[in-house]
Amino acid sequence: MAALEEEFTLSAVTLGARPDGLLGVEESDKTDHFLVTDRSRTVILYKVSDQKPLGSWSVKQGQIITCPAVCNFQTGEHIVVHDNKVLRIWNHEDVNLDKVFKATLSAEVHRVHSIQGTEPVVLFKSGAARGLEALLAEPQQKIETVLSDGEVIKWTKFFVVYRHPVLVFITEKDGNHFAYVQMFNSRNLSKYTLLLGQEDNSVTLSFTAYVDRKFIFLMSLSSDGCIYETLIPIYPSDTEKNQRLVRSLLLKAVVSGIPPNGVTLTILDQDHVAVLGPPRPSSKECLSIWNIKFQTLQTSKELPQGTSGQLWYYGEHLFMLHGKCLTVVPCKCGVSSLAGALGKLKHTQDPGTQTMPHHVNWEISPGCGPGSQNSVQLRRTLRRKKNEVSLQPEVAVSEAAVSEQLLSTIKNGSEKHIEVELRKFLAKWTPDSHTAVGDIITGLLERSKAEPSFYPRNCLIQLVQTHVLSYSLCPGLMDTALEKTDVQMLQLCLQQFPDIPESVTCACLKLFLSIGDDSLQGININMESVFDYSNTEQEEKMEEQPEILRNGFNPEDSNCKETASCPVMRKRAALLNAVLHAAYSETFLLPHLKDIPAQDITLFLQYLYFLYLKCSENATMTLPGKHPPTLSQIMDWICLLLDANFTVVLMIPEAKRLLINLYKFVKSQISVYSELNKIEVSFRELQKLNQEKNSRGLYSIEVLELF
Repeated sequence: MAALEEEFTLSAVTLGARPDGLLGVEESDKTDHFLVTDRSRTVILYKVSDQKPLGSWSVKQGQIITCPAVCNFQTGEHIVVHDNKVLRIWNHEDVNLDKVFKATLSAEVHRVHSIQGTEPVVLFKSGAARGLEALLAEPQQKIETVLSDGEVIKWTKFFVVYRHPVLVFITEKDGNHFAYVQMFNSRNLSKYTLLLGQEDNSVTLSFTAYVDRKFIFLMSLSSDGCIYETLIPIYPSDTEKNQRLVRSLLLKAVVSGIPPNGVTLTILDQDHVAVLGPPRPSSKECLSIWNIKFQTLQTSKELPQGTSGQLWYYGEHLFMLHGKCLTVVPCKCGVSSLAGALGKLKHTQDPGTQTMPHHVNWEISPGCGPGSQNSVQLRRTLRRKKNEVSLQPEVAVSEAAVSEQLLSTIKNGSEKHIEVELRKFLAKWTPDSHTAVGDIITGLLERSKAEPSFYPRNCLIQLVQTHVLSYSLCPGLMDTALEKTDVQMLQLCLQQFPDIPESVTCACLKLFLSIGDDSLQGININMESVFDYSNTEQEEKMEEQPEILRNGFNPEDSNCKETASCPVMRKRAALLNAVLHAAYSETFLLPHLKDIPAQDITLFLQYLYFLYLKCSENATMTLPGKHPPTLSQIMDWICLLLDANFTVVLMIPEAKRLLINLYKFVKSQISVYSELNKIEVSFRELQKLNQEKNSRGLYSIEVLELF
């Protein structure tokens, strides 16, 4: 039985993707790491479980990447080709692609293939292929022409069979398709003519394949909506140069109609295939999984924002562009059986257990230890689910009915009536129905756009407080809140959404810095992250002992006195703290920070400097409060703001003293860490002496306490 799990956004930016999508998504040398190549200049390395990029590399302006970047699994290096002939190889530590290894080849490259267990292979547009090592030994070697005039490569795949690399690629010329199989151990190249049924006016749209010991099982998706299969022998027995291979029908009526960006398919295992396209009789784009053996549709997921018609599959993860976002859909394919294909397979899972998602909201995951409050609540929930398992179908039907009633009321009901229906929905709501919550918010926002006077903020806040939403589920919510200057809603979203785009985070920061104090007075804002900024007993004690340095600074210094009081009111501080907690990628955040006015940047820097002073007042370098900013967050944001706006801030007279203070602080901290390093070295030397003393024929027992 195959299943699609909860999708999540790997990147909420366009990645330079054009309407025809990305160049490719490829595995890297480490588990969970993937290389994403756009159709312009950039390669980004992602760690899927963290949903954040680990590195980004771009070619120079005017250069264009022409094939997907891949990883050399033998060396851990990355390989990419730009401008068709220029090959680049670099490591994780390299920053500038212009300074890494470069080789200019004598012929245009179609793409580079790399998989575990063998060296990468370069396939040229002429149809010739070379191993990477042989090619690098002589980059300008002559490349033979394999294909005839007008013959174009449409699809390629690289396999390892019996530890030997095998390359298969499909070409097209005048509506005819040909398959080439390149055996690198014997240097044997076989060519086959594929009879794909063009006589019935159907057009082949996409290919995928898997391999066993003797055959390549090539699957093709045709414009008639059917999937066909062609068996290509790896070791040809016939000496005839151009053999003909006939296709057979595998699945009928898989898709209907052809969306603007086309359809595609990819093999998941020998019994399951994933198809991206509108299923019959629907016209909406959809991701579906089919069981090949039993000819059945296993599961499907609608994609309302459209796709690029591209699909990649690695290690139980499907990658695709959904709208403008690179989306990952975890999927699992169980052992194929008739019961599973018909949906009658009995689940062996205990009905009292709860399936945990692969990707959780990290903002709400802390505190889930065995004795924590979250753990106690989870056990209570599991016991309740176990007791109510027999009633679940009726509850689901009731919940769906209430949801439909609420969606109907949203279209033209009064705000008061909507609140009544919402209370009914929340009374029957369960965490499993988070998509319904997203649909309800979408309905409220659509009506708000149609009727500017309609803004049911109370309803929206109640829905956000269910703690199951993300930016991807309700992308218009924060945009609407920005238009309405609803800082309470924005703070709530920043605290709960783990996938907010950097541009939206900066828009929130810009609003929080510019909104007037009078406007904030009457707004209900969560103040958990803000401690009491008034003088404390600790400050009074420090005044009595001015000669003591605390973490490398003297609180009686004139520079510190200037920031003794918080430069912003407490409500604004709570909003700014929400921004400090938000996840971001430095690469995508820096351009948006440059759009914030210089005066606001200076104010934010003053506030961060104030927080840094407060952190330095105690040995733990932490702030009081329930969810205060961490020292790492404070320092990272100071660096980000200075990197993005240093020249502008330098020209502001009000910022001069602040920059001097920051410089002195950095200098003092360097001195502190230098002394700490000396102490560390001293301890190491003492440890060595102790080890030498204990190794002189003496027997000792050491007890290490881990806590």
